[in-house]
Amino acid sequence: MAELATLYRGLRLCRRFEEVMAEQYRAGTVPGPLHLALGQETTAVGVCAALRRTDVITSTHRGHHHCLAKGADVDRMVAELLGRRTGYSKGRNGSMHLADPDVGLLGTNGIVGGGLPIATGAALGLRTQGRSDVAVCFFGEGATSTGNFGEALNVAALWRLPVVFVCEHNRFAELTPSSTHIAGDVYRRAEAYGFPGERVDGADVRGVLRAAEQAVARARAGEGPTLLEVMTYRWSGHYVGDAAAYRDKAEAAAFRDGDPVAALRAELAGLEADAIDAQVEDLLAGALERALAAPTADPEDLG
Repeated sequence: MAELATLYRGLRLCRRFEEVMAEQYRAGTVPGPLHLALGQETTAVGVCAALRRTDVITSTHRGHHHCLAKGADVDRMVAELLGRRTGYSKGRNGSMHLADPDVGLLGTNGIVGGGLPIATGAALGLRTQGRSDVAVCFFGEGATSTGNFGEALNVAALWRLPVVFVCEHNRFAELTPSSTHIAGDVYRRAEAYGFPGERVDGADVRGVLRAAEQAVARARAGEGPTLLEVMTYRWSGHYVGDAAAYRDKAEAAAFRDGDPVAALRAELAGLEADAIDAQVEDLLAGALERALAAPTADPEDLG
């Protein structure tokens, strides 16, 4: 039950963080673009639950949930998205440049597939330093059509690097359905490089955790990389304000009906779930209040 509660808290925090930030965006207090991962929370929470604080991750432009699951500071994240000087980059960079080396967060990234070479290099660095830590790279399936993907897998396989590649397959690459531009199964591409690949049900956070635990254990033991393809669904459009006319409404409704956050909540005793919900709401309300009271980004900080 303790594991269940911990996983649910992580899912709930990721979900409510983005819902609150979407509200702020519509209210005009978020100065930059906002890309949401609603519906995909299990990938971040399940994988990061298998990690140590000293393990490192790379993320994407849609990475709030990765950051939160790895332990990023909620106050600094909210402030950064609202363009406040108390944010991670003093309010100058927004969602796409969140980083916190103290918790192993090497950064979100606005470049599609940009985290792949960074995570691979980080894995080499960890091994060179004699550390038992691992690197995890989160990326969308659209990134598997970039050169970075093949290059990173090739180097990681050749050198048996301690890296776990996590493809967050959310069915869309920006505005394009993945079925129209990706041939074959992503997880099977690992076979060409001689290391394991596995497809995981993104509706099952405990299944994601178990798969991640096995992949991380392989990496720590010096057995090299693993590719996990987590099948999930992005509820929202590519960005807040995207009408998402390219989506099948029935398909979207079906995935919402299977909400993994609501499903896990139903497994918890009512009072415990209520208490977690209240804790998350208090955490976010306090962070938002403090961010709104903080000064906005100053051009002088660019120097």
